[in-house]
Amino acid sequence: MVQTKIIIKGAREHNLKNINLEIPRNKLIVITGLSGSGKSSLAFDTIYAEGQRRYIESLSSYARQFMERMKKPDVDYIEGLSPAISIDQRRASKNPRSTVGTVTEIYDYLRLLFARIGIPHCPQCGRRVSKQTVEQMVDQILNLSPGTKIQVLSPIIRFKKGEHKQILEDIQKKGFVRVRVDGNTFEVEEDIKIDRYKNHNIEVVVDRLLVKPEIKTRLAGSIETALNLSEGIVVIDREGGKEKMFSEHFSCPSCGINLPEIAPRIFSFNNPYGACPACSGLGFKMEFDPELIVPDKNKSILQGALVPWGEVKGKYLYHILKGLADFYGFSLNAPFVKLKSEFQEIILYGSGGIKIPFKYQNDEQSTYWSHENSFEGVINNLKRR
Repeated sequence: MVQTKIIIKGAREHNLKNINLEIPRNKLIVITGLSGSGKSSLAFDTIYAEGQRRYIESLSSYARQFMERMKKPDVDYIEGLSPAISIDQRRASKNPRSTVGTVTEIYDYLRLLFARIGIPHCPQCGRRVSKQTVEQMVDQILNLSPGTKIQVLSPIIRFKKGEHKQILEDIQKKGFVRVRVDGNTFEVEEDIKIDRYKNHNIEVVVDRLLVKPEIKTRLAGSIETALNLSEGIVVIDREGGKEKMFSEHFSCPSCGINLPEIAPRIFSFNNPYGACPACSGLGFKMEFDPELIVPDKNKSILQGALVPWGEVKGKYLYHILKGLADFYGFSLNAPFVKLKSEFQEIILYGSGGIKIPFKYQNDEQSTYWSHENSFEGVINNLKRR
């Protein structure tokens, strides 16, 4: 039978006066009262203490010898109690990354549990993801368009801090010629500058090939080499296309999606490797409010309607906005509110992929500098900064 409440009878710990109480389970319960009325005695010294005592008593005698023996609280009877967690009565942290799970360290145990017993599934089709053989990898790569240029990469460092000098030396000793560090390809013999305080990705360039049926044997050998270097992971870099990651461990055969090895850091919102790329693990995003960027829509752009940019005084900013206005056919002296909504959208969020001709005139007005580029937009400019 499922317990729906915690039943306490005869609680006399400290200043509790033989009280009887029923507390509903799976609810947020607040205990209030005057100072000295027994709030802490009930919550910590009775309910929490008995929950911990029962949990410790359930462990083996070998495990209990390493733990402090807990005294039974002064209470006649408690029913429906589960193992309890207590958080110290201290000033709460204002860090948004601090949660009940991190404070109590239960979060660390859960990450470890998920990493050890979790079964990965494809995020697209929902099927269970399993290991992939070298033959399956080769077949998928050969399905690319003939003539596609590819690089077989072995990711030996994945988002780790350090200069990694010894690793680069070992790569050179093994006879490899090129490495890719944070997306840039270098000769191994070059003096590669790596910031020791930043996270880096380093991949060994195992082979460079053109996709055609004749490369099957060579491709299989290169993939095996890459898998051995990186403990079961290989990355195929396609010219003009997205990279494709293969794993000896987890791969969806129907969707072709490959997942990294399950590790505790994947389940950590405090680790860039596992955090949501959109919100960085915080659960919310800071966005710019267009109403605050243009609070007075009766002003024109030249009068400072765009608050982050203020009044347009500099020649460089003026030539950008003038080129934008001439291209779309609106006036910089017109009140912002009277501009078409599509023009307001372009000013705030940019022109996308549309190239706009700009003309910059020097102070003497004797020479011009012309160039074409897309307009970034005020909000995108603020995000970039």
